Amino acid sequence: MQYMVVIEECVASYGAHVPDLPGCIAIGQSLEEVLGLIREAIELHMEGLKEAGEPVPMPSSASA
Repeated sequence: MQYMVVIEECVASYGAHVPDLPGCIAIGQSLEEVLGLIREAIELHMEGLKEAGEPVPMPSSASA
C-alpha cells in the first residue's frame, strides 16, 4: 500500500503527516530525515493498529 504523505517546510525543520493515518506524524531537521522518520512512523502505526485488533485503513487520499 502507498499512503500520501504531506510534508511541510518550517523555519528550522520539516514536518510530515499521513492524512489516512490520523496521528501518524514525524518531524526532522532535513527533508531526508523527515522522509525516513515518516516511513518508520507509518510502519509503527500500522503495527499498533494490527496489535490492537483494529483495521488498517486503505489509502484514500490523493494529490493533484
